[in-house]
Amino acid sequence: MNSFTPRLYCLHLNQDDPKKNTVVRLAKFKLVKLGKKLKAFPRKALILDPFAVRELSITDRVTIEQSGIIVIDCSWARTESIFFQPFSTGRKLPHLLAANTVNYGRWDRLSSAEALAASLFIIGYPQKARDLLHVFSWGDSFWEINRQNLLPYEIDINSKME
Repeated sequence: MNSFTPRLYCLHLNQDDPKKNTVVRLAKFKLVKLGKKLKAFPRKALILDPFAVRELSITDRVTIEQSGIIVIDCSWARTESIFFQPFSTGRKLPHLLAANTVNYGRWDRLSSAEALAASLFIIGYPQKARDLLHVFSWGDSFWEINRQNLLPYEIDINSKME
């Protein structure tokens, strides 16, 4: 059994209520490393960017295993000012429904924890992805409401991993 987990990083901009912030909770469980500047993280790490041209895929697995993945935790109201220019390592996620209590049922309004979990799932770490959301009461709901949306990635994982 492989216990390796890609490194998960978060540029934490402290724009949301800390009591509802998902990465603050993940950091308490030592599941993600928080930082206040991108320079604090590996230069080649992939950055989750909702405006990126390229979508995250299984082909990004090696890069993420080597350098990690960064989520930028900011308010959805401020995303355009944060993501005003493309990141060279930016990747967007496929269309997914949020299960978090703030944006439940809204397309592409994932919490940072949901975005990291979806990323792990897409690159072939489905159990690590589930473990990440296990610390939230709504974690299982994310997988239930996105079952169909994530099915192509599960098939892709199985064909690439065998």
